Amino acid sequence: MQVPLLQPQPAGLQRGCVLSSHCAFFFLGVLSNDEKLIYSSPLSSSGNLFPCVWMISTVSVEPVDLEEFLMSQLRSGDSALMQELGDFPDDDLKVEQVEKECRTVRHSVPEEGVEPEPHVRDCVKSYTQPWLVVSRSGWYTQYTCMYQKHFTPCKTFKISYPTCRSAHFYMLDDSDRTLTSSDFNLRCLTPDQRVEGLLAFSSHEELDRLNQEARHSSRHPELFALYPPEDAVEIRPIPDCPKEHTGDRILVRCQAIKFEIDIEPIFATMALYDLKEKKKISENFYCDLNSEQFKNFLKPHTPRVDQSTIARSAIFSITYPSPDIYLVIKLEKVLQQGEISDCADPYMTLKESDSAKNKDKLDKLRGNAETFCHRLGRYRMPFAWATVKIMEVISTATLDRDVTDSDSLKGGERNSERYSTIDDQPCNMSAFKPANITITTIFKQEGDRLSDEDLLKVLAEIKKTSNPQRRIKTIPGFIKLDMSPVHDTPQACLSTELIPLIPVSEKVIRPVKEVLEFPSIEVYVPHNVYRNLLFVYPQRLNFVNRLTSARNITIKIQFMSGEDASSCLPVIFGKSSGPEFVQEVYTPVTYHNKSPDFYEEVKLLLPARLTERHHLLFTFYHISCQQKQNQSGSYETLIGYSWLPILNIDRLQTGQFCLPILLERLPVNYSLHTPEVYVPPVKWMESHKGLFNLEIQAVSSVHTQDNHLERFFTLCHALEGGATFPVRVRDEKIPENKLEHELKLSIISLPSSNLEPLVLFLHLVMDKLFTLIMQPMVIAGQTANLAQIAFESVVSIVNSLHNSQELNKDQQGRNSLLATYLYWVFRLPDPPRDVQNAAEIRYSTMGRATAATVGSMLLQSRVRSSSNPDIPAPHTSDEDAEVNSILSSKYIRYCNRPQDTHSNKSIHHVKCDGNCVEVVPQCMSVFSLMQQFHEELALQMVVSTGVCRENAYKYAWFFFELLVKSMAQHVSQLDKQNVPRRSRFSDRFKDDIATIVSVVTAEIATILVKQQKVEQAEKVNISLAFFLYDLLSLMDRGFVFHLVKNYCNQVEKYHICMFLRILCSHEHYLNLSLFFSSPASAPASPSPSVSSQSSGSCSYQEQQRILGLFELSQEFKQQHYLTGLLLTELSAALDMESEGKAINAIYSLLCSHDLDNRCIKPEVRAKVAALYLPLVGIIIDSTNYLDFTGKHTHSGLEDDIENVPPINQSVAMAIAGNPFNTLGRNVLVSMQGKSVATLAADTSRHLLVCFLWVMKNADKSLIQRWTIDMPPSQLNKLLELLTICVSCFEYRVSLALQKSQQAKLQLEEALLRGTGARGEMMKRVGGNNLRWRKDLTQWRQTNDKQDKTKAELDQEALISGNLATETNLIVLDLLEIIVQAVPLAECKDNVIGGVLKVLLHSLTCSQSTTFLSHTFSTLRALVVKFGDLLFEEEAEQCADLCQKVLQYCSSPVDENRSQACATLYLIMRYSYSNNFSRVKMQVTMSLASLVGKSSDFQEEFLRRSLRTILAYAEEDSEMQNTQLPSQVDELLRNLNSILSDTVKMREFQEDPEMLMDLMYRIAKGYQTSPDLRLTWLQNMAEKHNNRKCYTESAMCLVHAAALVAEYLSMLEDHKYLPVGSVTFQNISPNVLEESAVSDDILSPDEDGVCSGRYFTESGLVGLLEQAAELFSNGGLYEAVNEVYKIIIPILEAHRDFRKLSFTHDKLNKAFENIMQKGHKRMFGTYFRVGFYGAKFGDLDEREFIYKEPGITHLPEISHRLENFYSQCFGEETLVMIKDSTPVDRKQLNPSKAYIQITYVEPYFDDYEMKDRLTNFEKNFNLRRFMYTTPFTKSGRPRGELNEQYKRKTILTTMHAFPYVKTRINVIQKEEFDLTPIEVAIEDMQKKTRELAVATHREQPDAKMLQMLLQGSVGTTVNQGPLEVAQVFLNEIPADPKLFRHHNKLRLCFKEFIMRCGEAVEKNRHLIQSDQKEYQQELKKNYSRLRENLRPMLERKIPELYKPIIRPRLENRDSFKRLSLRRTQEENS
Repeated sequence: MQVPLLQPQPAGLQRGCVLSSHCAFFFLGVLSNDEKLIYSSPLSSSGNLFPCVWMISTVSVEPVDLEEFLMSQLRSGDSALMQELGDFPDDDLKVEQVEKECRTVRHSVPEEGVEPEPHVRDCVKSYTQPWLVVSRSGWYTQYTCMYQKHFTPCKTFKISYPTCRSAHFYMLDDSDRTLTSSDFNLRCLTPDQRVEGLLAFSSHEELDRLNQEARHSSRHPELFALYPPEDAVEIRPIPDCPKEHTGDRILVRCQAIKFEIDIEPIFATMALYDLKEKKKISENFYCDLNSEQFKNFLKPHTPRVDQSTIARSAIFSITYPSPDIYLVIKLEKVLQQGEISDCADPYMTLKESDSAKNKDKLDKLRGNAETFCHRLGRYRMPFAWATVKIMEVISTATLDRDVTDSDSLKGGERNSERYSTIDDQPCNMSAFKPANITITTIFKQEGDRLSDEDLLKVLAEIKKTSNPQRRIKTIPGFIKLDMSPVHDTPQACLSTELIPLIPVSEKVIRPVKEVLEFPSIEVYVPHNVYRNLLFVYPQRLNFVNRLTSARNITIKIQFMSGEDASSCLPVIFGKSSGPEFVQEVYTPVTYHNKSPDFYEEVKLLLPARLTERHHLLFTFYHISCQQKQNQSGSYETLIGYSWLPILNIDRLQTGQFCLPILLERLPVNYSLHTPEVYVPPVKWMESHKGLFNLEIQAVSSVHTQDNHLERFFTLCHALEGGATFPVRVRDEKIPENKLEHELKLSIISLPSSNLEPLVLFLHLVMDKLFTLIMQPMVIAGQTANLAQIAFESVVSIVNSLHNSQELNKDQQGRNSLLATYLYWVFRLPDPPRDVQNAAEIRYSTMGRATAATVGSMLLQSRVRSSSNPDIPAPHTSDEDAEVNSILSSKYIRYCNRPQDTHSNKSIHHVKCDGNCVEVVPQCMSVFSLMQQFHEELALQMVVSTGVCRENAYKYAWFFFELLVKSMAQHVSQLDKQNVPRRSRFSDRFKDDIATIVSVVTAEIATILVKQQKVEQAEKVNISLAFFLYDLLSLMDRGFVFHLVKNYCNQVEKYHICMFLRILCSHEHYLNLSLFFSSPASAPASPSPSVSSQSSGSCSYQEQQRILGLFELSQEFKQQHYLTGLLLTELSAALDMESEGKAINAIYSLLCSHDLDNRCIKPEVRAKVAALYLPLVGIIIDSTNYLDFTGKHTHSGLEDDIENVPPINQSVAMAIAGNPFNTLGRNVLVSMQGKSVATLAADTSRHLLVCFLWVMKNADKSLIQRWTIDMPPSQLNKLLELLTICVSCFEYRVSLALQKSQQAKLQLEEALLRGTGARGEMMKRVGGNNLRWRKDLTQWRQTNDKQDKTKAELDQEALISGNLATETNLIVLDLLEIIVQAVPLAECKDNVIGGVLKVLLHSLTCSQSTTFLSHTFSTLRALVVKFGDLLFEEEAEQCADLCQKVLQYCSSPVDENRSQACATLYLIMRYSYSNNFSRVKMQVTMSLASLVGKSSDFQEEFLRRSLRTILAYAEEDSEMQNTQLPSQVDELLRNLNSILSDTVKMREFQEDPEMLMDLMYRIAKGYQTSPDLRLTWLQNMAEKHNNRKCYTESAMCLVHAAALVAEYLSMLEDHKYLPVGSVTFQNISPNVLEESAVSDDILSPDEDGVCSGRYFTESGLVGLLEQAAELFSNGGLYEAVNEVYKIIIPILEAHRDFRKLSFTHDKLNKAFENIMQKGHKRMFGTYFRVGFYGAKFGDLDEREFIYKEPGITHLPEISHRLENFYSQCFGEETLVMIKDSTPVDRKQLNPSKAYIQITYVEPYFDDYEMKDRLTNFEKNFNLRRFMYTTPFTKSGRPRGELNEQYKRKTILTTMHAFPYVKTRINVIQKEEFDLTPIEVAIEDMQKKTRELAVATHREQPDAKMLQMLLQGSVGTTVNQGPLEVAQVFLNEIPADPKLFRHHNKLRLCFKEFIMRCGEAVEKNRHLIQSDQKEYQQELKKNYSRLRENLRPMLERKIPELYKPIIRPRLENRDSFKRLSLRRTQEENS
């Protein structure tokens, strides 16, 4: 361990913190021999130490010196290398000016002719100067549009994936079909088209070449175009260009204002009000729709009508949509005599339509109106108003109301949640249809409710009740409006300042006005246009106490620049139909109101330069409405004056004011003070009391209206010259010697400004602060030090903006306002004005001096830090001297440029150092200033302390981007491109950068360990990565690499991956990694083809070198530094089994290479791929970590393999093949045993697609040499990896697509159109919004939508299909390389077997036709080249091959079928000589399996394929002289017969019993083919298992085991093995049917027979163990014992004690279950089912016993069968017979189908009952069943006791239950009838047994006992025991044949009465105390019954007790034994 070195640190730096404990353990866990615990003290370029941090890390390799490497390579003159170097400019950062996009035809600027104030000048400059943008030049511009290149169309392909088939039912025309096979003649079919040139090749090499050419045609060049990454961490979103804020815009067009009468001009004013915020949210829009006639009334008062004032349409902006926004339309008319009510009365009483009646009145009214207009036309009066709820209009007109998708909450930079309830949620304001609105409710205006407060109250009432509570009168009429969303600015539109907007209309048309919004809540968007408006709102006037006649009061408002009349400025915006600007405006008059309210809004355009003389003048008049006879002059009577100065101590006055009113003439200089100042000689109304209320609001991008900002700007401008000291700030006067102190205070207080003004003037504030950081000042001869304070203020502002909840952040946590400022606005501070303009140096130490000397004496402070004079100047090195000489020449060249207007001035600056004065050229000063902003900034970051330091590094992204932009400008302005990179920046600056990076790195660890803020640490980490990313474009790249190295030594793995991912996304990453120095191809060597390659073709060293290319060596890490780091992290991440940050980094990186226009050439791609060869080795070693289930969510497809099964398991199982559907998955199953995947499925796919990309693009000869030299174990891993690739990229149709029946057709149609996958992806992600575009990041939002359109789903399916094809073709290419590289001398069978395994696995997956075609070609090549090897060594795989190829022979796709037929024929042809018998067997088994398993199997296609194979055999001229054609013909005929037999099964899918009958019957037919029969039995077992018929499933496996035992006994003679099937009869007697096979029928040692894995001892044990498990599941534990009796001897013989232990455990559990569950087990329930009717076909008149689950009631099975057969035949056809009487066929309707169902019970003879003691024995091996049918002689089923007969029917089945089926047909029926007395005997015996059982139970059940007693001795029981005795025992029968029955019944009663006595006594012991009375009652009833029965029981029949003379056997008439059906004779 190295000893920690203690080193001094720079001032202000904190020591890095210790890494977290879990990080330490992480590193300790991976330490190896070449790693050690180190104490990091990385050196910077100048030898200073970084801050020290303890860590545990791998010793990093030393990166190559990139600059030296490039210089030496370029000096070597290798032109080819230079060409390979490609586009690698010294500077790919370009500084350019971007003109601002202006919405108006010209910028909004102050009026000309007036010199604006400095602050206004700065604002205008900021708003109009171009943006300064640092962009990436060269390749970056190509990079952003790389997707516009044309894409090669896809080759037509179709996806082969499962389709759903509807179920088959028994149709009416199927009634005559039988189950016998039909021999369909193949030769009558037309064969498919044959594959051309199937055998047309001269050599194996030619065959390989032809296949390769076919594979490589029409391939996708870019793999990642089909598999785009989803995340975009390495993208810094480019902030939106700053724009003037607008909300959602709505165009409102006023179409008509109509009343019942039309007598005078009406004027409309529209504005928006937000009821929720109780605020007016827009300025007024004025319009009128008056006719020319009415306009002429007003001509005397209208000097002109400007075009802008005739607008009738307005665009309103709404930033915060709310349901409570109202559009209010106020109507006014010309002032006339009378109250508003009087003036409105004609409108409410008269109608224009009654012109005849009202003509005179209307004419008189018009005449009066004209008179008033001529006289009082300039005055208005309120008239009426109306309102409409904006959101109601929008919501009813909205197309799709999607609140969540709405971006209508733009609100600038405000993201706070304004709406808390659902009702408040805004609707989408940009998607509603244009709406026509007709407002029919027009309210009469009330004179005492004019204010906005009154209006809002009425609106609130309207909202609640739809009508105002206090009834407001309405005026008949209507207002028509059109409302529509504004997407593009209409033509002839004017801004709120009346500047025309773009586009300008060529014709003169009626304009549209933009209405200024007053947002209800603050909008945080910095000012971007010059706007300087003032709004004046007169509110209230109070003349109540004035004794005057002034009642019709108006106010004339003027804006004055002085006090004489000529000083009135025309800056007031005019209203409708008049001049644009006016000098004065009058408020509307409320008739006879001494204290009127006003709602007027006066809008003014403020001058740019305001003086103390500017003021608002208010003149109050009384207006005489009625002209008096003697009055001919003015109708205005002056009341008084008031005024309001615009400025108050140099600040714009806004807010609420209450002004007094002056009654006399205005005094001189009145405007210099406010009217609140009392001037005694002047007469004021009501003793100078405030009588006039008004409000002033400014909307200005010039006036800050914030004390802190105003003070800061004022002091800054004082420094810029022109100001004289003392400087006046508000009430203070600041002398020059206090200027520095005051300025510092103002800088410190800046962050205390209110957020809104700070944001509004953010750009200007930041510019000023950066100027102060850069521009030292000389004040009163002293150098002022403001840089540190200015920097701290910047940090504080950055902190407060980030902390504000009101402001937005991007996904990387960057404040959007600051990001925008940095990207678009920031530029290096301008040099001091005196540097530019002064002709001589002026400086002064006098008290009153100009501030222009500030920047002149500062060169000395530039040698030191401008912010810390105590830091000494650094020693100047030789290198610095060289740089200075280079720079000075460039400065002179720059100064002498002709375009520089200042270059020829020989101005000098003075550098003062004590007494020494040095004169320096002025241009040098300019550039020393410019070059050092980044140095000053870096220094400030280094020396900062405390909270400032903490926040500076917390928001390091801001300062990093600031540094980068200033460095880029520095490089650009000084024209330094020819200067070597390492000389561009000083050593001191490099030291600062190294320190900053080290501190930030330590800060990341601190945040993680101490604060546990992972997200914050990640953001800082990302910002640092982007900083170094940018430095690679500006600085010495070797220096940056050292920074990266030191970073990696300090930070934990998780963050390194993210860091490297960003760094590696650099545009020149490939060149930075020196990709061109990687070996792209193998060294020259003999062709590695199969025929020429030998194992000794290259030396051992060469072999190791090739293998070494695929390993991550130290040399590789050093040469390719960034790549080496990333691959090292990936390897470590995989070793630690962590999630794949590193994988995602590699993944996005390779994607960028793949889609890089510079990497199109194959040789360049090969070089790039060679850079990632170690990745291949890493992935191969990590195979066990991969998830190969193929489940993923990429592209939005739901690809769960469980949800989309490739084979429908509900279909009948197979005739042959793997029984449990393991075929094709066996490869993966074998892998699953090795390791559990630790990577997520998506991550695995990312890693695999990277592997495939490298394999696709790497040099093929290099890959081939690698596979030759690879050890066998590695080659096996590689093949395993390829298998995983096939699984992961299998095509799976999404569930959404599956729902459509036409999904497949639509997909294929899309593919047949030949649309390229790349083009499809372009559509899918919406054009250019792609992940790898560095300027756009939002494409995933559309990609992740949950509800996708059908077109989007189709496109995703298309892309997914293309991806599956391309990835699988890459795998196929690699397999071909491996096969061709197999040398003849090597052990090739393993390799060929492995390759075949991968190919077969690919065939089990859903594949495209394109891929299948090439796969079959490869398979045919394998068969041709290695046929013997395949058929001999790979028997099992050969069987799989036959099955898969045959499966594709049934494909509905012609091309797939054609390829499969050709392949199958070649298999037969090349196996003919020595392996044909095995192939025949395998093909037969495969066909049987295919027919049984495949749900979408179509026999017609398979038949056509068989015909095609026959055609191949007939057309093969070479083989015509052999037996091959005839043998093929024989095989195909056999296959055809199997096909015909088994395909019928598909008709019975929905009838499980019928299906099992069919399967059983077909299996029976394979009695002579043990392999096929075994498979059938296993498939039946699985079918039963799926239906939870565990016992039947177990029986199938027992039969299978017996079959295996039968053949094993022929092959081997071991005592421990069972002797054939006889051994199994203890389990079931049915098993003996398996003994039908014998060795003379089919010998087990014949080739291909009994070759499966089950025909072994272990296979036998396996089958029996499965059977035992299933018996246990079915509750037949006794059978488990019998099964293990066969297994145990085999295990004992093998000494398999572990399994024996396991077996005895199982037996133990079985016996315990018998003891615990013995009598509780529920076995099967049995029913007899009879089918009658021709519609049942073969089932007609057949009876079956059905076995159903334990507790199944008759209605359940009845409903099941009824429902099923009703679907088959129709409800009206099927009849269910409800009773169990014999069915008379003659009485049945032949057109109907009948089913009779009867419950049956197992039946045993008495002798059987001796052996069947347990419940299990009474339910196992059952063949006989019984049911009873009651009847009487009269035909009724029930009757009296003495006439009640009973018929017993006993059925015998063909096999014993349980069996391999759940229904067995009845083969024998016996019936016998019981006489009434025999029925009575049976009933009494039953009762007696029940009583005995209940009495003698170990744990008696009192309730059960009492219930039985109640039925036995109860007095009220009908047909109870007493009645039975009285009927049959009361008298001795007359018929001697009944004597024995009589006696038997008597004895039964004796036993019965005895049992009753026992039960009563038992009950006495069981009852509780409360049941004693009940017990007494029972006992009394029992005694009564016994007494009543006594005489009958004691009477004996004497004849029965005579001595027996001889034994005699009598036939009893009561028994008639019948077989099947009774004959006619017996019935007679």
